[in-house]
Amino acid sequence: MVVSRCPGWEALDVLEAAPDAPVAFCADLSPACLLAAYRTGVYPFPASDEYVRALNEAMFADQVQEGRIRLVGEEPDDPYAVSWWSPDPRPVVPVSAAHVSRSLARRLRSRLDWTTSLDRRFEQVVRECGAGRTPLWLTEELIASLVRLHDLGHAHSVEVWEEGDLVGGVFGLQVGSVFSMDSMFFRRPGASKVAVADLAARFAQAGGVLLDAQRDSPHVRSLGGVLVPREQYVRHLRRSARDSPPMPTDPLPARRLVRPTGSR
Repeated sequence: MVVSRCPGWEALDVLEAAPDAPVAFCADLSPACLLAAYRTGVYPFPASDEYVRALNEAMFADQVQEGRIRLVGEEPDDPYAVSWWSPDPRPVVPVSAAHVSRSLARRLRSRLDWTTSLDRRFEQVVRECGAGRTPLWLTEELIASLVRLHDLGHAHSVEVWEEGDLVGGVFGLQVGSVFSMDSMFFRRPGASKVAVADLAARFAQAGGVLLDAQRDSPHVRSLGGVLVPREQYVRHLRRSARDSPPMPTDPLPARRLVRPTGSR
């Protein structure tokens, strides 16, 4: 049996992993494990139920047995409960390129009641992002660890408000000059895009460079997303400082995100 186990994420070389399959399996969703994984360029996708867990084993057990997909950690728990990913190429949004579309800009000019905030309702944003999603990857165990990382200053949320009601948001983990966006939601058209544009503006003020979108989609491309080789993304993470200035937290009008007419 070739099964290869890493004692921790620091021992995993994600650059050797397949581009479109899990890079590892590990049942540990503790805050320390999450933070170490994100610093390595890896994010989790917990199985929502026994069916998904069994599907992980059916699809990838052979690659685990051959040592092409690693097991991380020493815990005896069933590793197939959580798959960990680091796709190649990686979709990212440079903070300098993040923007709102022309149609959304027109809407924002008339929405004088939309404001944004940072870290005002972290857990609520996380739970809104998981509401009604299938498969449900935001499990209670993962949410608890994310909330703890928020308490420790590693995880953040941006909220979009309409007359006191939460209508959109985005959350994720910060690793130096990279912010890995886990998920976003909206209750009004365009609110999630406003949340990402606001995050980019606040993160840029704190010296941030990249928003990691994790998974590519037309929505990500509409926000200014581009694809970069995984090697480039991981090397940027490795160069990224572990500590950086905090993002500004003041409530701000969303219409400030609209670029002046004629600008690029």
